[in-house]
Amino acid sequence: MSDGVGDGVGDGAGAGDRTAELAAALARTTARTEAAARSAGRDPAELTLVVVTKFFPADDVARLAGLGVRDVGESRDQEAAAKAAELADLDLHWHFIGQLQTNKARSVAAYADVVHSVDRTRLAAALQAGAAHAGRRVGCFVQVDLAAGLGLDVDGGRGGAAGDDVLRVADAVAAGDDLDLRGVMAVAPRDVDPARAFAELARTAERLRAEHPGAVEVSAGMSGDLEEAVAAGATHLRVGSAILGSRPAAR
Repeated sequence: MSDGVGDGVGDGAGAGDRTAELAAALARTTARTEAAARSAGRDPAELTLVVVTKFFPADDVARLAGLGVRDVGESRDQEAAAKAAELADLDLHWHFIGQLQTNKARSVAAYADVVHSVDRTRLAAALQAGAAHAGRRVGCFVQVDLAAGLGLDVDGGRGGAAGDDVLRVADAVAAGDDLDLRGVMAVAPRDVDPARAFAELARTAERLRAEHPGAVEVSAGMSGDLEEAVAAGATHLRVGSAILGSRPAAR
């Protein structure tokens, strides 16, 4: 998942400079989220900022933790598992936000506190098995295919369940003894007005809450569209490049 264009946070700086860069970018992003909340008549305390650290080194995650960040997002199991192990002594909540293969679910359930990309019943079952094996509870968002919901012929590779499958996946998560159904997640389709996309997500979230009243959270909004997401009711914002800078090439 891409989350927008970088804002000039650079690479190659010394440790002190890098920490200062991250602190400044984090402050700018926090100010944006607070302004967005106020504009929407919401309490900024309702929002959880998940800093997306994929492809960035564990050192950056540690710097962010030192700046008060507690929620970090990753999208590749091998990378995320290694970082979670290396930084196990830090008070961090690990969010898995990428497309997840069923055969990776057991590994992810061993370290992820929340999985944002549950889009099929088989994956819900695999996460339940992995959580039970690890003796952990895992929060789950049902990923929604907004392009399908909007009736668009868009193949953005974003993933997600559509139509009644959203409720079927939610039911499968809710049936898991070691899973907690948190709500819905989506990525706005490319070349679609984010406000329109997130309005569709809000409608889907309302449908889900009618069946699962406790599933009140909404994971939406990234570096380029967090304001629109907050206006539509997002509770979790997944922001990477606005804080860490342009993402390095995948290793």
